[in-house]
Amino acid sequence: MSYQSQIKNVPGKKVKKIMLYTLSTCIWCRKTKALLSELNLEYDFLDMDLLSEEDQEEAYTEMESYNPHLSFPTIVINRGEQVIKGFEEEMIRHLGHKND
Repeated sequence: MSYQSQIKNVPGKKVKKIMLYTLSTCIWCRKTKALLSELNLEYDFLDMDLLSEEDQEEAYTEMESYNPHLSFPTIVINRGEQVIKGFEEEMIRHLGHKND
């Protein structure tokens, strides 16, 4: 099974394509998810620590192309047009604006 089948979607306003790489135990990841939900933004997320070892390897390789430090959370906007590393509240809040 590919890790892509493990990606979960949270519905909301689709302003940009938002992909969130997280750990299920990471407080900053939970805060990021909560903020995106508070902003009513649609996003996809992947809890990396809940994947099988094989799927983790594949997903980490993809994540590393966006964030070589492999830090959490990693937020990929529009397939790499912008990458936010860590809980950067101001940057995340700006995702709700269409013209950014």
